Amino acid sequence: MVIIEQLVTSFIASAGFGIIFNAPKQTLVKCGLVGMSGWIIYFIMETNGFEPVAATLAASCFISVISQVFAKMYKTPIIIFSVAGIIPLVPGGLAYDAMRNFVQNDYNSAINLVAKATMISGSIVMGLVFSEVINQIIRKSKLKCN
Repeated sequence: MVIIEQLVTSFIASAGFGIIFNAPKQTLVKCGLVGMSGWIIYFIMETNGFEPVAATLAASCFISVISQVFAKMYKTPIIIFSVAGIIPLVPGGLAYDAMRNFVQNDYNSAINLVAKATMISGSIVMGLVFSEVINQIIRKSKLKCN
């Protein structure tokens, strides 16, 4: 039951951000599917004992790959799918808790939360970049073979 709740809420969040970012109407369901698939990978990995940073890295790599596939299939810019798909992974709650702890003068907890939010944000970026680098290497190798 928890998995279904996670699937539904991550789909709604991703599709909702697609609406906010003015994604074309025909891509909103696909944006929701990208975000949902990335979030479920993150959720399953984290519930099975993986660190949040590693789970976020794997999920963002997967989101980037799926975004590239959808962009080619539907002849749409990749950013439409990747931005909406990444939204569920963004550590907004951690950043909020960090700022709340700073305001409450609990600096030790705040520093720990800032470090964790920074590492998770960095793993999102690394996942997107890593997947794009792999895609570029594959494209160049195909061009050399032809």
